[in-house]
Amino acid sequence: MQNRIISRLRQRLAGFFPTAPISVYLVVMTTVITLPLVIFVGYLMLRLEANERDDLQREAVEDARAISRNVERRLQEMSTSLNLLSQFPELENGDLSAFHKRVSESLEKQGLYVIIANLDGKQRLNSRVAFDQPLGPVPPHLKLAEVIAGGRTAVSNIFFGNTSKQWVFNVMRPLPKALSAAGDAFIMTQNAEDLMGLTSTDGLPPGWSVAILDGGNHIVASSAQEANAAGAPFANSDATSRMTSFSGSFEDDNGIIYAHSQLPGWSWKAVIWGPADNSQSALMSTWRKMMIGSFLLIMIAIAGAYLVGRQMRGSIRALVAMAQRIGEGEIVAPVDTKIKEANQVAVALSNASFDRSQAEDHTHLILHELVHRSKNMLTLVQAMMRQLARENTTIPEFQKAVDHRLRGLGMSITALSEVQWQGLPMRRLIETHINVFGPAADQVRLSGEDFMLSPEAAQNLGLVLHELTTNSIKYGALSRKTAHVELSWTRHQDGAHDMLTVDWNEVGGPAAVAPTRSGFGSTIIKRHAESSFSANITMDYAEDGFRWTLTAPLRHFTTRKNSATVEKI
Repeated sequence: MQNRIISRLRQRLAGFFPTAPISVYLVVMTTVITLPLVIFVGYLMLRLEANERDDLQREAVEDARAISRNVERRLQEMSTSLNLLSQFPELENGDLSAFHKRVSESLEKQGLYVIIANLDGKQRLNSRVAFDQPLGPVPPHLKLAEVIAGGRTAVSNIFFGNTSKQWVFNVMRPLPKALSAAGDAFIMTQNAEDLMGLTSTDGLPPGWSVAILDGGNHIVASSAQEANAAGAPFANSDATSRMTSFSGSFEDDNGIIYAHSQLPGWSWKAVIWGPADNSQSALMSTWRKMMIGSFLLIMIAIAGAYLVGRQMRGSIRALVAMAQRIGEGEIVAPVDTKIKEANQVAVALSNASFDRSQAEDHTHLILHELVHRSKNMLTLVQAMMRQLARENTTIPEFQKAVDHRLRGLGMSITALSEVQWQGLPMRRLIETHINVFGPAADQVRLSGEDFMLSPEAAQNLGLVLHELTTNSIKYGALSRKTAHVELSWTRHQDGAHDMLTVDWNEVGGPAAVAPTRSGFGSTIIKRHAESSFSANITMDYAEDGFRWTLTAPLRHFTTRKNSATVEKI
């Protein structure tokens, strides 16, 4: 029923619009659109002045909230960093010298510094200075004892640091009792000027400013530095006294709009202020001028539409002729018209006529590549199934073994397909295969400089890594939660050749026992790895755990092999 109504409506509309040149339709369209538009714009301008202040205040509040969220995110990142740093084993052992050495350089690159202090305010560590330098007490106005007693993370007011000689602020949290050997409080400090990037006035009206205020209404960072320097009280104390709600806006007696937003969970707030744009007289003047000139513009628009229609008609006819020739299989040259967009379409049509033949060649190339990769995978699967069929005596065992190995091969293929078979980073390949094993992945420690593997190398190495992980979960270090695997890879020179060494070292697990027979797993991690990468494989079944090492020329990992065959397993 609904389709029938739509069909009838289309038929009536088709009869309503006669067949006419494009210039006629452009003239009618210009008249139909322009006249109501002029009336509507006049109405909007009458309403604009009444709503402008409300909209300006509302937008200012939204901008203040956005800035407060950005600042809150920065403070939360510092809090999260403190939480992560508190889990370092050096703190649990009370080895502050090792902790200082481990974190100071990396944090300094981010403009961050950590302090560990006792309940009495005495600093035990400050990453801003050398570990062996004497340290003064934490400033008493930070109220460190209250932070420790409260048991929560807090941000300080801005203050001038005695060590940094700059305006800084702290994010503070108590250290767990288990880390009492290190200290009582954990503090992360940052220079206030690092927050200047969050006070950008881009997108705000001209003459507007942004400031971040601490709990005492002192400037932490501001875009109006000449009047609101860091550490100084906010210039308008009356305005701050009115900022009692979580967020809001108001206009003072001087015609200045203030918008503020409290940082969720913190004592700071973001403030935006600027002059109210009272443009009523300008709007009325513009409205009168628009109404006077609107009818003249309508006439000019109608005349222009007619001329443009004539020009467009000629250009469209030229493009139609090009399209017809392309449909006949010709390679056509672009036509030159007076319309820039039409010229671009003509160039696109000309390129399309040329690209069509190239696309056909490219399609054949893709099909050839697909056949090549399919043959490789089918050959590998066929060899895998033959080997597994010799090892398993029952159909369920055979099905389980095949399903498990195909899953490992499928993960490499899935990861490669996501990058369109352009290669895969070494670290991503490893993580793809170990993450599928759930919590056991946390017991694998990776180290090595990342580099791009070729598709063939990723597929073969992924199969090996999957088998190593499976064997370790069944018999090795990953079968115990207290053990772990150290998986590393290094690139080095052997004479004139670039070499790669991949080392799988199981630590803390059960004693490794050499298998009594060579099964599919042993075949994969030794013979398949040797043949795929021209590698030297060593396997050590030691008392303290299994160790597998591969050393091979780097070119087998980073360049595509010319061979279209897959080594039989």
